[in-house]
Amino acid sequence: LSWATEALIEDGRGISDIRQGVTLEVMGEGWSMGPVNDAMKAESLKQQSDIKFDIQWTSLGEYLDFLETKGVSPNVASYIGATTVRVHELGYEDRPPTAEELTRMQELVRAAMREGALGLGSSLIYAPAFYADTDELIALTKAAAEFGGGYISHIRSEGDRYLEALDELISIARAAKTHAQAYHLKPAGAANWSKSSEGLAKMDAARAEGLDIAANIYTYTAGATGLDAAMPPWVQEGGHDKWVETLKNPEIRAKVIAEMTAPAVGWESLYALTGFDPTKVLLIAFKNATLKPLTGKSLKEVAKMRGKSPEDTMIDLVIEDDSRVGTAYFLMSEENIRRNIAWPMTMFGSDEGAYAPEGVFLLSNAHPRAYGTFARVFAKYVRDEKVISVAEAVRRLTSLPADKIRIKERGRLKAGNFADIVVFDPATIQDHATFDKPHQLATGVRDV
Repeated sequence: LSWATEALIEDGRGISDIRQGVTLEVMGEGWSMGPVNDAMKAESLKQQSDIKFDIQWTSLGEYLDFLETKGVSPNVASYIGATTVRVHELGYEDRPPTAEELTRMQELVRAAMREGALGLGSSLIYAPAFYADTDELIALTKAAAEFGGGYISHIRSEGDRYLEALDELISIARAAKTHAQAYHLKPAGAANWSKSSEGLAKMDAARAEGLDIAANIYTYTAGATGLDAAMPPWVQEGGHDKWVETLKNPEIRAKVIAEMTAPAVGWESLYALTGFDPTKVLLIAFKNATLKPLTGKSLKEVAKMRGKSPEDTMIDLVIEDDSRVGTAYFLMSEENIRRNIAWPMTMFGSDEGAYAPEGVFLLSNAHPRAYGTFARVFAKYVRDEKVISVAEAVRRLTSLPADKIRIKERGRLKAGNFADIVVFDPATIQDHATFDKPHQLATGVRDV
């Protein structure tokens, strides 16, 4: 579970991951780097932040070929993003596709599968992915399943409708007759932490039914995304530029703030899931140089500096930065992380880029999971807390993901397989990255 899509263009070494023993970057959670049309290319170029690059590809396969030709240390693979396919045909409109549009969307999925995509990926709390209904996702997943592709999803709710969102994931796998994986499996918000066991029971029941359902987590109690995840999807209809322009309207701003400060109805607010606590919202990435000094400060600190409410501050920052503003939200429970790790079908992913502690990467704060996720599995949850054994952790990071995403001849030390080999010391492997100092390489991996 990787967001190294742009980082590997800047620096193909992928050092933050390689130094943890990562040999494969799997991309495509909702958004993928192809297919892109001219309008999408223009939007992407406009939204570039610290990393600047030309878009020399149109299809997903061409992007992957571009990385390979450029030269990258890790192997790379990708799902095709359901959001990307939707924007390609519908733009940022909140409506179902017509029959003709859906047919074209399915053809884009089939084309990506022929180019080597692993299946379909969705991220359903975010606009415009939020606008897709279950039937649309089933239709696209069926197109991927024709080629043996699976379905991965940042499910529609990790909060108040967590269990219903898992039901949707399972129903899509059932209808498309394919395998599925819940990304960042994590009931978020203290009021929802108690749903963890029931969620795993649902997935066990689906597996008992014969469905291949698995999960992917990172090993931290905070997630990282943007301030868009604190604002209702309706205000984001029409895409980024329209969202920013709409927020400048005083009447709409007041309506947005009213929804930001109330329990979210019909959408997922990560700010609400913090308990509306601005100390649990950390600002980690800006693209505007004048705002860079705010990097690493909490929303409460910045609101106090500006003499405004947290909600006004969030809206102001989006407008001033002309971006979603990289944000970490503290939402999860350590007990649930341990419970998810104990579940035998849980794998691990950083949900981050692959960086180096130098150059352009130092202009923003990464989530520490970029540098620490995999080392932390062995250091904290194997060695220190003994949640699972070394051997089981190795299985979760090797043969299990290779099997679950259907890649052949990898994931096992076996004659004839590709020799992706990691040598590490389980007694000394350690993550060092923190939210205050995220650009700290892990130690204890000797050879990759």
